[in-house]
Amino acid sequence: MLSIEDIIMATGGKLISGTEKVDITGVSTDSRTVKKGDLFVPLKGQTFDGHDFIGHALNSGAVAALTAKELTFHTDKAIVLVDDTLSALQNVAKYHRERFDHLKVIGVTGSTGKTTTKEMIYAVLRKRFNVLKTVGNFNNQIGLPLTLLNLNESHDIAVVEMGMSSFGEIRALKDIAKPDIAVYTNIGISHIEKLGSRENILKAKLEMVEDFNKDNWVVLNADDDMLFNALKGIPGTIVTYGVNRGDIKATDIKQADKLCFKVAHGNESVKDVVVELSAYGMHNVYNALAAIAVGLIFDISLSEIAAGLKDYTPEKMRLNVVKANGIVIIDDCYNASPDSMRAAVDVLSGISKGDLRTIAVLGDMKELGDYSVAAHRDVGEYVHKKGIDILLCVGTLAEYIGQGAVTSGMEVSNIYKVRDNREAIGLLKRLLKRDDVVLVKGSRAMKMEEIVNFLRGEEICSYLCS
Repeated sequence: MLSIEDIIMATGGKLISGTEKVDITGVSTDSRTVKKGDLFVPLKGQTFDGHDFIGHALNSGAVAALTAKELTFHTDKAIVLVDDTLSALQNVAKYHRERFDHLKVIGVTGSTGKTTTKEMIYAVLRKRFNVLKTVGNFNNQIGLPLTLLNLNESHDIAVVEMGMSSFGEIRALKDIAKPDIAVYTNIGISHIEKLGSRENILKAKLEMVEDFNKDNWVVLNADDDMLFNALKGIPGTIVTYGVNRGDIKATDIKQADKLCFKVAHGNESVKDVVVELSAYGMHNVYNALAAIAVGLIFDISLSEIAAGLKDYTPEKMRLNVVKANGIVIIDDCYNASPDSMRAAVDVLSGISKGDLRTIAVLGDMKELGDYSVAAHRDVGEYVHKKGIDILLCVGTLAEYIGQGAVTSGMEVSNIYKVRDNREAIGLLKRLLKRDDVVLVKGSRAMKMEEIVNFLRGEEICSYLCS
């Protein structure tokens, strides 16, 4: 894949050990999972320094390593000295991506829905092309370079997710990936703690299209007010999608065990094609519309696109609906923002159809800064508006969800507040009844999958399954 000469050229580094005659077949930043033929890149975190594991990585099969420090041991393997290992990793990825002139890169960003939209785009394109995609949500300054370093000559397209929490981060990712197509899901208030306003979040997200021209494509959600109002200032050929407006619109939306809708493209309604998704919630209609728009850019027929979307499988802990132990569990533990909280509550309400008792187990939403209290209260108000029967608030900030629910008129006796997952599990043991529908959602730091694991486990079955 790469040679030591390539590494030196990409990083401006200096070979301080070994020889340039080394073939590198992969790149790793984790000494525990390094493979034979890898280049090991030691990164420095808050609680560790990868330089401490260079020796272990080399002994485990790595054929070369980068370093920004003087080695404390002798080795005959290739070692390249660089100023900064993270910058070096990014430069190697940029160098590698530029080797593929034929490759089309699709960058996906937005406040919510990035991973799901990326997966749906992949599901559509893989029917006709060899596609590389971001694994999971490897969408940051480390994950995106590692994704691109998996490129090989067989790939036609790369679909990469781009996340950020402050100005300049999308620009840095864009400079590495050089996207040909930019896909925007929405502009919410995720990560508003550092950026201060939705206007600033939009500005940061638009860093992806700074270098775009008439040959580039931009796919965006026309129902999002911020994106729609920014239309005129965005370079490239623009394709919009939405439910209320857009070049590509969803019609006849129906939700049962699957999410189904038809598509209106331009002035025509494509009546003979129904898009069918193994997913729940209106937000997934938008995610699918973005994938449809990308498919059409690549001249894929709508029937082929629908076939691809039918194969889409939701990622783990992202609105996974499972039946276990006599109850319905909505596992949406991966992360949380005000927008995704409301979307999940919609699914909870929709699945019960007013016939089954609903329980929302909601944890803290992080990184909302000055908006935190108001955002949590707004979610509480929405919980009551959607007629949820029981609200269980987990954590410190989640108390404000309870306050919002009370203010909007929810019975205090139906609202519970606990400090952590352990207390939540103890309370659920007393509250749960057979046929309940339970939503579990919170920010990643809350690790609310612990609650889901309890709900799906054997202990609770002893009194719910009888």
